[in-house]
Amino acid sequence: MKKVVSLALALAMLLPMVANAAPLRQEVVYTVKKGDTLWALAEKYLGSGPAYWAIVFATNKQAQVDETFATIANPSLIHPGWKFLIPSAEEAAEFLKARLGRQVTVLGVWGGDERAAFEEVVAPFTKESGITMAFEGTRDLPAVLTTRVEAGNPPDIAILPNPGQMVEFAKAGKLVDISTFMDMEQLKKDYAQSWLDLASYEGTLYGIFYKAAIKSLVWYSPAAFEAKGYTVPTTWDKLIALSDKIVADGGVPWCLGIESGAASGWPATDWIEDIMLRTAGGEVYDKWVNHEIPWTDPAVKKAWEYFGQIARNEKYVYGGTTGVLSIFFGDSPAPIFDDPPGCYMHRQASFITGFFPEGVTEEDYAFFPFPSIDPAYGVPALGAADLVVMFKDTPEARAFMQYLATPEAQEIWAARGAFLSPNKRVSPDVYPDATTKAMAEALTAAELFRFDGSDLMPAAVGSGSFWGGTLDYVGGEDLDTVLTAIEASAVEAYK
Repeated sequence: MKKVVSLALALAMLLPMVANAAPLRQEVVYTVKKGDTLWALAEKYLGSGPAYWAIVFATNKQAQVDETFATIANPSLIHPGWKFLIPSAEEAAEFLKARLGRQVTVLGVWGGDERAAFEEVVAPFTKESGITMAFEGTRDLPAVLTTRVEAGNPPDIAILPNPGQMVEFAKAGKLVDISTFMDMEQLKKDYAQSWLDLASYEGTLYGIFYKAAIKSLVWYSPAAFEAKGYTVPTTWDKLIALSDKIVADGGVPWCLGIESGAASGWPATDWIEDIMLRTAGGEVYDKWVNHEIPWTDPAVKKAWEYFGQIARNEKYVYGGTTGVLSIFFGDSPAPIFDDPPGCYMHRQASFITGFFPEGVTEEDYAFFPFPSIDPAYGVPALGAADLVVMFKDTPEARAFMQYLATPEAQEIWAARGAFLSPNKRVSPDVYPDATTKAMAEALTAAELFRFDGSDLMPAAVGSGSFWGGTLDYVGGEDLDTVLTAIEASAVEAYK
């Protein structure tokens, strides 16, 4: 295997040299002299020693129609008097390109089960097209990718965990405009416009979103709701009305815990981001994330105040505000499953089911989308997604991008589980369980999608003053004081 890999690497390095070789513009018939080697002949006539494989191929092919030419069985054993056909540099380059095979190189973060799932996705593509994938996985993708791009050695394809780095490379002119070869009319039918906008820079489409996750979910027990006659709320006003009714009935509406060690506060930032999408819309949300509006802006303050209606209401939250601050986020939904329920609702991303108490099954829980606040902004989705971008415009890379955009390529992974597709043509029936199917439907139904804002902000803010500010606010600090402090850190962080 090592010899095969080494040969492929050598051929890949010499291919440009052969293509630019000055020596031969047309093929030459050569008679071997004493002391000749194929390597030396290739260096002399083709500009690169490893290109001797092209001489071997051309000579053996000619020997099939002209027996005066040698048949080279062992390239290291040639004899004076043998007649060789040395191809032109152009012909040699074409042969070596074919010998290398058709391949697309891909750089991403996936490993383990995710990588195995992606390889399963690519298998039908390889079988149909003959194009193989060379996948390189790294957890330090931003640094590795930046280094390779700066060195002039980018992969054909990269899979990015958010659009931030896409914008950087697009600004630098390093990415391929995929609208030049993708079926744009089909993409517009398959994806909500917000997905295409997020994959674009200054109106040019540079990628497609392939694998997504959704955070805008409120979990509950259908049995507990049914026992009390509660119905799923579809607006914020109905959500508050339900919360008031639960309190009136002697219950606690919400399980909310934002303790997470050094990362305490992050669950609260998700709440605020979800609310802001529903009170201010995507455009203002983007300005906030990019610090184009200050943290003291009325739109930002409004989102925090909505969050405070629940998080700072002692009657609304399990354990009161002290519980909100002290309960580990992974433990916080557990009282939903107590008898009687310790709480009735919990807002968290899809992964939270992994923290549900032992013995809880899929029949014991369900979710509803975090409801609308301002009807003008509908029911947006907050989450994460992997973006596929293209650095090298080759026929293989084009075919690979076109394949990944198809519902068939996405349904393979969807059927395995732990995968949501933003593509509307992916059949909901391929998902392995009812919960995942419902999440996929919520994701594709959302007309507006945005990434977790704190993840896109400078660390000093997104995982610093923003996290800490939510702790102060829930703890009773004046909101204007909290926002002024975060703004001060943002002014420094965004310089």
